[in-house]
Amino acid sequence: MVRRVKDAILKEEKQKEANEKNRQKSIKEEEKERRDLVLKSALGSENKGFALLQKMGYKSGQALGKSGEGIVEPIPLNIKTGRSGIGHEELKKRKAEEKLENYRQKLHMKKQANEQAADQFRIRFKNKQEERKMEGDLRKSQRACQQLDMQKDIDVPKETWYWLEPEEEDKNDEEDKEDECTSSDLSVSEKLHILTAYLREHHFYCIWCGTTYEGESKPVVCFTLLMQLDSNSKIYPSCFSYWML
Repeated sequence: MVRRVKDAILKEEKQKEANEKNRQKSIKEEEKERRDLVLKSALGSENKGFALLQKMGYKSGQALGKSGEGIVEPIPLNIKTGRSGIGHEELKKRKAEEKLENYRQKLHMKKQANEQAADQFRIRFKNKQEERKMEGDLRKSQRACQQLDMQKDIDVPKETWYWLEPEEEDKNDEEDKEDECTSSDLSVSEKLHILTAYLREHHFYCIWCGTTYEGESKPVVCFTLLMQLDSNSKIYPSCFSYWML
């Protein structure tokens, strides 16, 4: 089986060689072959220029010049076979370089755009995490405020958002609360700051410590808050400075 495959390959190669020999060559190919053949052959005495050099004492293989410092081989021919004008190749080369440079710039711009998109995604993700953490602290503060107010027989919160909202409400209550929300433009951080101050002033309570202090005996430093202090947050440093008062 292997021998048959080898024989078939050899037969195919021989057929290709025969087709190549029998193929009629184009005019350009014939001109190139004749030119290469002439250029490879050395000049003889039948050449008038070479004959004149010999009369002046030149010998084959000798360098030109009085002191023999010139060239030995004739200047090679640079034959132009195409139909393009003079300078076309340089223009073509310059356009190729410009195209390559534009491609590199596009790759660089695309890389920068991807890096910017990744940075923006990380910033958005970080901000979203901070917002979720702040919303959780606000709900915790609202729950503590509601419990502490009820312990003091306070049935109505100072502000509607001081307490947690019920899960199920009537349509009328929802409309009223929508009007209140539109009238209040406070952000989550501002609400958390106000509610934290309210809990400390009226109930002497810290949600981060989870402790209610009796009377005016507030600690000098809230260590739990110090552990949770975040340089990127807007609420924690203000709470910390307030608690130090």
